[in-house]
Amino acid sequence: MSPSLAPANVLGTYLKDRRARLDPAALGVPAARRRTPGLRREEVAQRANISPAWYTWLEQGRGGAPSADVLERIARALMLTDIEREHLFLLGLGRPPEVKYRTGPVTPRLQRVLDALSPTPAVIRTAIWDVAAWNRAACVLLADYDSLPPENRNILRHMFLEPRARAAQHDWETVARFVLGAFRVDTARSGAAAEIAPLVEELARKSPDFARMWQEHDLHGAPGEAVKHIKHPLLGPLAFEYSAFAVDGRPDLTLVIYNPLEAKDLARLAALLDKPQDKP
Repeated sequence: MSPSLAPANVLGTYLKDRRARLDPAALGVPAARRRTPGLRREEVAQRANISPAWYTWLEQGRGGAPSADVLERIARALMLTDIEREHLFLLGLGRPPEVKYRTGPVTPRLQRVLDALSPTPAVIRTAIWDVAAWNRAACVLLADYDSLPPENRNILRHMFLEPRARAAQHDWETVARFVLGAFRVDTARSGAAAEIAPLVEELARKSPDFARMWQEHDLHGAPGEAVKHIKHPLLGPLAFEYSAFAVDGRPDLTLVIYNPLEAKDLARLAALLDKPQDKP
């Protein structure tokens, strides 16, 4: 590739390009005669609340690597999209930005993916472990999300406050400890401490087990793959391959699929789906 197509200062080149694409008038910047399109360097620096000299050095490839905080402020100043922001971090720090919790509906496309997986149960959970979307098989296996109010569609709430969830586990204490430790890691990574505070307070008040485990500060990384055993009230003991996948374009969402280990169990689950009146 020629030097013109692969500049040595890729971060500076990217910043210049994004800066040139902004409309000063639309951003309320006073009209002035400009030799080049877009914002001036000092205007970006002002919007990002950083030194104009420091921003100039970044564009010129001087001054060393920027901090994540500086890149975050520049991303906001340049009004970058999520994918543009990620690209900025990859150029500036060699890694994507940390996942930040946000709210927002699951797209119809993702819901169609879940529905296509049935009769294999599947859900999409948020960074604070709310179940944001599900298929019918998940309602039969895990919880009747269709009938639950949104505030009750939380995996921790279900695990610690729902008697059915406790009865479904072969070793509830071990499973609950693992779920809580993984939840703590996920919410810390996503910067959702403020969002989970009311839930933590409520669960500590209503569940002595939660209060005890929360104070122990155990941490667990959520496994990408594992085997989950469930005692279903209608189908009896079941074993599933639990697989978790990041959702492209939404790092705050996780697709979780429960694939039955035994083909006969998948057939039994499919048969139960044909009898909605038999919901457990």
